[in-house]
Amino acid sequence: MPAFEPRELSGRMETHLRDRALMLTLKRAVDVVGSALALLVLWPLMLFVACAIKLDSPGPVLFVQDRAGKGGRPFRFYKFRSMVWNAEEMLQGMVDIEGLPSPAFKIRDDPRVTRVGRLLRRTSIDELPQLWNVLRGEMSLVGPRPEEMRIVRLYDEQEKRRLAMKPGITGPMQVDGRGLLTFKERVDLELAYIENYGLREDLKILAKTVPAVVRGTGSY
Repeated sequence: MPAFEPRELSGRMETHLRDRALMLTLKRAVDVVGSALALLVLWPLMLFVACAIKLDSPGPVLFVQDRAGKGGRPFRFYKFRSMVWNAEEMLQGMVDIEGLPSPAFKIRDDPRVTRVGRLLRRTSIDELPQLWNVLRGEMSLVGPRPEEMRIVRLYDEQEKRRLAMKPGITGPMQVDGRGLLTFKERVDLELAYIENYGLREDLKILAKTVPAVVRGTGSY
């Protein structure tokens, strides 16, 4: 194993940090341009979805919730509402958050999902308002999924490492199994993404996102 002088090691570390800072700057540039263009192109679809939600069930068009951002800092997270207006109240009688075997949960055939909501979830159209979160700098186009604050509070030290990057609209979980993954599989995928981050990886994930949505594997 080659030995390195402290000065050489320090130089390599500085180079690595500069390269990573440059990649994150480029990532932000892609986020701003990509989210702005997507909002410009998709606003008619988003307006149509908003009308469909209002006609389908009572309640607001958007679902707004505090989610954990980079470093675990909370931010206001937006989705098209795909459940009944009192879904959060109903959840208290369906899931014991404190008693979960792992800090994550998904409910198959969730009775709270509306008719329009099932289609929105199947196609991931309910995620489109998060383009606004990306434009504001709270999220990225690609990254770990943003989790609820009450779930993040249950994380151990290993699981908290997934908070090292901004959460994304899409990410390794969305293109490699979605709801079919165990929590450990999801965390492993996201940590591998964070540790080996590069713009090429982001582009690969973005390219895989549409086929993954069309297949619908693991969406519910």
